[in-house]
Amino acid sequence: MSEIINNREYRQKVLKELIAELHSGKSVDEVKPKFEKLIKGVSVNEITEMEKALIMEGMPVEEIQRLCDVHAALFSGSIEEIHRPQKPEEIPGHPVHTFKLENREIEKLINERIKPHAAKFADADDEENIKDLIADFNTLWEVDKHYSRKENLLFPYLEKYGITAPPKVMWGVDDEIRTAIREALMLLSNYDGNRNETLEKINEAVNKVTEMISKEENILFPMALETLAEDEWLKIAEESDEIGYCIVKPQGKWKPARVNVEKEAEEKGEKASGDNEYVKFDAGILTPEEINAIFNTLPIDITFVDKNGAVKYFSQGKERIFARPKTVLGRLVQNCHPPASVHVVEKVIENLWSGAKEHEDFWIKMGDKYVLIRYYAVRNAKGEYLGTMEVTQDIKPLQEITGEKRLLDEK
Repeated sequence: MSEIINNREYRQKVLKELIAELHSGKSVDEVKPKFEKLIKGVSVNEITEMEKALIMEGMPVEEIQRLCDVHAALFSGSIEEIHRPQKPEEIPGHPVHTFKLENREIEKLINERIKPHAAKFADADDEENIKDLIADFNTLWEVDKHYSRKENLLFPYLEKYGITAPPKVMWGVDDEIRTAIREALMLLSNYDGNRNETLEKINEAVNKVTEMISKEENILFPMALETLAEDEWLKIAEESDEIGYCIVKPQGKWKPARVNVEKEAEEKGEKASGDNEYVKFDAGILTPEEINAIFNTLPIDITFVDKNGAVKYFSQGKERIFARPKTVLGRLVQNCHPPASVHVVEKVIENLWSGAKEHEDFWIKMGDKYVLIRYYAVRNAKGEYLGTMEVTQDIKPLQEITGEKRLLDEK
C-alpha cells in the first residue's frame, strides 16, 4: 500500500513539474515525451489535486487559466475511462448525456455551417455571406445556456466537495467565449469592410468553443461523474429546464432506479397501522403518530437501510446535518453516496450484515460542527440481519460540557 501511495505522490510531483515547465515557456512538444514516458494513465482526481496544489502554493487562478488550453491538450488522450456497471452519461435525460448531446450539435453547427460560411466570406464579403454568418452566430450564442447550466447547477456541487479550482478556471474561459461570440456578432452586424479582423474573431470564437468541448468531456464530466451522487444529478436534471438548452433538448426524462418501499411492503402482506392503532413494542405501546414524533424529536439524525440495501426510512429533525430529500427513499444506499466513497459504504454494510462487526464509527469536521457518524447492524430476536441504521450527531456541544449542572434554567 505504501508503494502505491509513494507512486501516486511521485506522479503528482511530476505533473506539477510539467505544468511549471510549460509555465516557464517550454512548448507542449518539449514536455510531452517526459509526460508519455512517466505517465501511463492520469485519473481525474489527480488532475484536480494538481490544480488545487498549485493554487495552494500561490499560483494565481489566472495563471492556471492561461495554461488551461495546454493542460487540456496534454491530458485529452490520457484520462482513464471510469468503469461503471452502467454509465449514467449514456442514459437519455441524464445531465451529462444532455451536455454531450448539445456538444455534438455545436460541433455540427461549426463544421457544417460556420466554417463553410466563413470560407465563403473569406472569398467574398457580400451581404448574403454576412447574413449567413450572423444567423450562425446567433445560433452559437445558445451555448450561453449550456454554460449557464454548467456554472449554476453543476459547479456548486463540485465546490461542495472541495473541488474549486477547475470550476473557477472553466467559468473564466466560458466568459471569454461569450465575449468572443458577442464581438464576432458585433463585427458582422456592423460590417465595415474589415474582413481580416472579422475572420480572426470568428476563428477565435470557434476555436475556443471547440477547445471547451474537449475540456468538458475529457476533464469536467469524468470528474463530476466520479464525485456527485445520483440524487444530486437528479436535482440538476430537474432544475435544468428553467435555464434552458443549447440547440437541442434532452432526449428523455432521466430518473435513478429506485424501489417503491411502500408497494414492496404491501406485496409482502405488510400493512400500515392507522393513526389510532397501537404498535406493540418489547416494552410498551405507541401510536404511529407518537413514534414519528419521537424519532423527529431525537437530537440525532437516523437513517435506516433495509437488508436489501434500500433506504427505507429517515428521521426529519428540525436541524439535519446531512440533507435527505424524500426522493432518497427506495434508493440503493450505494447510489446515495458519491462514487468515490461507495466502496467504503459497501464494506461497512458487508461487515454488519456478515456479523464481522456490530457497529462502525466515523467522525469528521464540517465547518463549526464535529460530526459523529455511527452505523449499527439491526437484528431481530433471532439474530437475523434486518438492515443498517445510521446515526449522525454533532458532538461539538457535548465536548464543550464541563463541570456540573444541577439547577433548572429560569429562562
